[in-house]
Amino acid sequence: MNPYIQSLRLRTLPLSMSGIILGTGLAGFQNGIVFTLAICTTLSLQILSNLSNELGDAMKGTDADQHGREAYGLQAGTITMQQMRNMILLFIGLCIVFGTALVWTAFGTLNSEQSWVFLGLGALAIVGAIKYTLGKHSYGYIGLGDVGVLLFFGLLSTIGGYYLQTQTLTWEIVACGAAIGLPCVGVLNLNNIRDMNNDRVHGKRTFASLLGPIGARIYHTMLLVSCLAFFAGYGHWWTLVIIPIWAWHLWYIWTHSDKLDKQMPVLMFTTLIVSILALF
Repeated sequence: MNPYIQSLRLRTLPLSMSGIILGTGLAGFQNGIVFTLAICTTLSLQILSNLSNELGDAMKGTDADQHGREAYGLQAGTITMQQMRNMILLFIGLCIVFGTALVWTAFGTLNSEQSWVFLGLGALAIVGAIKYTLGKHSYGYIGLGDVGVLLFFGLLSTIGGYYLQTQTLTWEIVACGAAIGLPCVGVLNLNNIRDMNNDRVHGKRTFASLLGPIGARIYHTMLLVSCLAFFAGYGHWWTLVIIPIWAWHLWYIWTHSDKLDKQMPVLMFTTLIVSILALF
């Protein structure tokens, strides 16, 4: 595979679309152009996060010797750090272009209070995508990565997708944003369970490493159960169709200490499916 494409981590992209699809769908897909631009923006942010994460971990030596996971461009030596920095700059530019076009299309102007708020949130999302592991004060190294994922890929994505379509908000949308954010956090937690020992050696204090192997698995179970409880509480009963798959997923997590990477696409794609089921 082309090393540049490999570092984009394409398998993570369905996950990043879940909140936008959920929020826009609950708004009735009123504006197709706004939806398309929102998808382009969130995909650019996800890829920016992936690239920054790879560079940040490489610079700190965290990815120098890991087992049970795919080696991406920097770790495999097929991409230089300067090439990675250039890719990061490219996707920062794409985030700005798509995000600005999104706000302009949704509100008809960039010079309004609503536009300024969303442009500010977009800037915050760019900084959040970059600072997860990149830089001296990266929040992913002090156990705050889970909070970042819940905020950006759960709440902000869903609420933003809904508001850009309707320019209104409801408590149900906030609850649904939190709900879809929980399995997104679960993907990060699964990644951190897999890398727990290596992260500790390199001083990366993830929430999973702080909880330990058993605590992190209990936390993982609570994330998925709470997600479905939130949706069911607001009458989105179709989301419960996913229970057999998530039950098998949790069984695997509890009974295996290796090969956890195989469960990443399972949780990513089923999270996307849950966001679609919540629309019925």
